[in-house]
Amino acid sequence: MMGFGAQHRYYLYRRSADMRKSFDGLSGLVRNELGRDPMDGEVYVFLNRQRSLIKLLVWDRSGWALWSKRLERGSYELPRGEGDGVVLSWSELMLILEGISLRSVRHRRRYAVGEKVAKRA
Repeated sequence: MMGFGAQHRYYLYRRSADMRKSFDGLSGLVRNELGRDPMDGEVYVFLNRQRSLIKLLVWDRSGWALWSKRLERGSYELPRGEGDGVVLSWSELMLILEGISLRSVRHRRRYAVGEKVAKRA
C-alpha cells in the first residue's frame, strides 16, 4: 500500500477537471496544462467544478496510482494562488481534505530547509 506524506510535493490543478478522466486523461492535463512530467513521482491534485470530488494522481515507479474522495455534503476549499498549478504542502492538503478553512488557519513559525537564519544582535 502506498501512503502520502510530507516527503511528496503536491501540485493542485486550479481549473476544474473532468472527473471522468482517469490515469491517461489526468496525466495528459499534467503534461499539457501544467507543463510537468507526470511520471516524476510528485502528487497531482484535481477537483471537479463543484469542488465536491478530489483525485490525487501519482506515478510510483511501477505504475499509476489514483486516489479519490467524494463529499456527500459541502465542498473543498481552493487555496489562494495564481496560475494553473499551485504547490501545496502536506499540511495544506490535509486541511483541504478535512474541510478546515485555509483562511482561518494561523501557522506558527517553523524551521524550513534552505531558509536563511537571521543573526541575533
